[in-house]
Amino acid sequence: MLCTIVFCISDAVECVECPWDKWPNHQRTKCIPKAEDYLSYEDPLGATLAIINVVSSLVPYIILWILTLNKSSALVKASNYSISCLLLVSLSLCFLCSLLFIGYPKPEKCLLRQAAFGMVFVFCVACILAKTILVLFAFMAIKPRSNKKKWTNTRVSYVIIAAGSIFQALLCICWLSLRPPFMEYNLHISPGVIIVECNEESLIAFWIMLGYLFLLATTSFLVAFLVRRLPDSFNEARFITFSMLAFLCVWVSFIPAFLSAQGKYTVAMEIFAILASSWAIIICMFAPKCFIIVFRPNRNSKDYVMSRHRYPVVKDSRM
Repeated sequence: MLCTIVFCISDAVECVECPWDKWPNHQRTKCIPKAEDYLSYEDPLGATLAIINVVSSLVPYIILWILTLNKSSALVKASNYSISCLLLVSLSLCFLCSLLFIGYPKPEKCLLRQAAFGMVFVFCVACILAKTILVLFAFMAIKPRSNKKKWTNTRVSYVIIAAGSIFQALLCICWLSLRPPFMEYNLHISPGVIIVECNEESLIAFWIMLGYLFLLATTSFLVAFLVRRLPDSFNEARFITFSMLAFLCVWVSFIPAFLSAQGKYTVAMEIFAILASSWAIIICMFAPKCFIIVFRPNRNSKDYVMSRHRYPVVKDSRM
């Protein structure tokens, strides 16, 4: 039993146990409050992650501004401008949702942060999946006697995005309704320190949410990988393949790091995974487009984008 000397009576020492949120001082003459530890904005790590995420959230809007200025160009049209806009807005929200993980874990933060993360990222990956399937249908539609042209409509993409987001929305609603996350004080990690953290309550719901995100990303990766060699001088499936591969690598490496971290470093690992995976999508999917639009405008033409003789199809007997 942890106790502290509070007073002496007739040369006898009486020992009194400190409350759960206090700790005896070095002389054991009184109880002092335990230090609270969480990823705060005053912490150098928390402040650095917050600044990086806020600055990063502006990058998608800069890209969106570039695409909007060149909305009528062949490259922007070929990459489905409307879905690209939704994807860029969702990427900005991905960066901003990580701010819910920084600061004092208030009950409302604990309630919303994982649900916000899950919904925003699933919407983002659903947009990529819709772009991937649209690329596949577009190339299938150019074949003779093909009836796939009706599937190249943008409304099909919206249906795919909505359908991909519905399951995650239902899962989050059930999670928040039945076993909502809550704030708790962890006294077992470090003596004398109170770890203020969010208890997810249902780890099954958390891993199902993350697993569904993996499922959508893996599906998008596989479809994009299959159509990456289709004849086009700017085949977006190649960049989707790279972005989803990087995305999956980040989150697969996140799992052991998340399970081994403790306290505020668990939160920091999830923020880092959000940051890295979002940047992976931006760099792999939008950096090549912006480079061509800004620095190689001669390639931003219908003839160049639709040309097939520049990059011939490489046949692989294994496929």
